[in-house]
Amino acid sequence: MTQTIEAAVAAQGLTLPAIPRPRGAFLPWSRLGNQLFLAGQICERGGEVLYPGKVGAEFDLETGKLAAQACALNLMASLSDAVEGDMSRVVRCIRMNGFVNVAPGFHDVPLVINGASELFIALFGEHGRHARTAIGVATLPGNAAVEVESIFEICD
Repeated sequence: MTQTIEAAVAAQGLTLPAIPRPRGAFLPWSRLGNQLFLAGQICERGGEVLYPGKVGAEFDLETGKLAAQACALNLMASLSDAVEGDMSRVVRCIRMNGFVNVAPGFHDVPLVINGASELFIALFGEHGRHARTAIGVATLPGNAAVEVESIFEICD
């Protein structure tokens, strides 16, 4: 039997959440051929922002990484939905964009987004490595500390 994304996440000692309800007029994922575009996810569960505030003020680097990991888990929920839970349909992660709500003077934005990148690598091995951009921003939806989006290659 093929492993599910939910089981792979559980093997990391984590839980796959429900797909968060979009905070705007968009879908959690969209497919174009074999590319799956996962909409940006903030660090939330059940509509509540887990880490509201700025990294470098309210949160330190390690907490920022946890916020990024929470975003990645939300992305995994969308990915699981798109491939009907079948991890064998995931070819690789192509790209990730990460946004960190930062306090002035905080410069470790790429290290924060490693919280999401490291989870993808733990789940998919070398196929989880991706091209990436990490950007510090003044604010994010719901005052979330982190938002992450990604693109995956999938097969039928």
